[in-house]
Amino acid sequence: MGKANGMIRSSMIYSAFTLLSRLFGFVRDLAVSYRLGASATFAADAFNAAFAFPNLFRRIFAEGAFAAAFVPAYSKSLATDGEEVADVLAADAMATLAAATIAITVFAELTMPWLMYLIAPGFAANPEKFKLAIILTQITMPYLPCMAIYAHLSGVLNGRNRFILSASAPILLNIWTLITVLPATSPVQAAYAASWGVVLAGISQAALLWWGVRKSGARVDLRWPRLTPQIKALIALAVPGAIAASASQINVFVSGMLVSQVNGARSWLAVCDRLYLLPQGLVGVAIGVALLPRLSRAVHAGDKTESSTAIDEAIVFAMALTLPAAAALVAMPFFLIDALYTRGAFTLVDAHATAGALLQYGWGVPAFVLQQLVSRVFFASQDTKTPMRYALVSVALNVVAGLALFQLIGVPGIAAATSLASWVNVAMMTTTLLRRGLYVPQAKAVSRLLRIMAASAVLGLVLGAASHYRDIIQGLFGAVRLGPLGPKEFSVAIVSMASAALYPALLFASGGLTPADVRYAFRRRKGEAAAPVIGEPPLG
Repeated sequence: MGKANGMIRSSMIYSAFTLLSRLFGFVRDLAVSYRLGASATFAADAFNAAFAFPNLFRRIFAEGAFAAAFVPAYSKSLATDGEEVADVLAADAMATLAAATIAITVFAELTMPWLMYLIAPGFAANPEKFKLAIILTQITMPYLPCMAIYAHLSGVLNGRNRFILSASAPILLNIWTLITVLPATSPVQAAYAASWGVVLAGISQAALLWWGVRKSGARVDLRWPRLTPQIKALIALAVPGAIAASASQINVFVSGMLVSQVNGARSWLAVCDRLYLLPQGLVGVAIGVALLPRLSRAVHAGDKTESSTAIDEAIVFAMALTLPAAAALVAMPFFLIDALYTRGAFTLVDAHATAGALLQYGWGVPAFVLQQLVSRVFFASQDTKTPMRYALVSVALNVVAGLALFQLIGVPGIAAATSLASWVNVAMMTTTLLRRGLYVPQAKAVSRLLRIMAASAVLGLVLGAASHYRDIIQGLFGAVRLGPLGPKEFSVAIVSMASAALYPALLFASGGLTPADVRYAFRRRKGEAAAPVIGEPPLG
């Protein structure tokens, strides 16, 4: 249990820094939606499309997919070949990755007037919107190579059991966006400003991780790319691995393409993105990053018991944190969206449309997180092709189901298709692991999962009741105001805090987790060599 202790504690510390980043991101999104709106102006959709294209690659690389292929190879080289040889591998990999992403960026810059017909085909009906989206995407594209370098350096730090900088660096994106967008006086001006903020953030994040790697003692030097046998082997793993680990992000991007003809729809989905992907960033990526080194060691040692135990621990803790979030999104989507976003250029019409999509994303939240964890089992065995094939099936299903459901129920149908495709992806990967004998869940883990589901269901009923009686709850605050905050903001805050207090009681009462489990996860034990070292020695 010492290794599980280290993994869970590392995950929670990583999540704490990620939570800080996401809180800044929430403030950033409020500022962007306030200045740009959604359906009332074409600037919001143009910016969201421009940000989505390089951001797709940011999520593929920066949120663990490339690291999932690189970290096992780098960790193995550190253990068997020594730091000097491992750092040469890291330098060659960074040079190759930087060259590839710079080439993609240059190609995209030159072909964007035609590429936009693929990114957002519906924009072509509005020439002003189409032209603005092209210019903004050309501005934001340099974010891609910056994020590729950032992601790779994150992998170097993670391979050395240092996680803090890679978790906290995204805060810079939020800070730069706020600095640039808040002074803007019109939606179009704000869209330009936010796009330049994205580029400044990318440069800052890459520079911060470069400094962190140097402080860690690694020597990842700049060099021209070389296709050594080791790099060729890494590419063979990294490309399918990146596709596999980013199925949900690809599905989100495809969803944006499908709704591009509906004014405001890309912005509605972008607002949903902040809320329903929060558990994936806080839980799925965090636990996945901490799980991968432990799984890799177990696989190399041929210890199937340790491997299954690690997966059980990861899934139980991930679902304990994810299922209540899913319950909230399904039970009170409009309550959340209206209280958080309806102000400035973001109208009540936008809030209702966004809430409809958020509800459909809500029931897919556990699948978005499970994808991150289950795919790591394949990556630890250096099998990236199997999850890649399943990811491509998931994307194809998302397109087909999205087109069908969009005709039936509109924009919420796109969200429902994404959730459905993610659950199918999880089912395919899990079935394969069971068939190959790579993972056999223990009866205790299954029992805990059922208890966690029961606790989350009760929480969902309570939150559903709160949403139903929202007017009564808001009435308790009357005309209370604190700056921009009024009754609706106070009511959603009170309900959220009450549910945060209620859920642990439900969880402990059901037996899904016990207070002892939580205490054990954070207790440091003497001689716990396998536990990741967080920020030691200090990075500054």
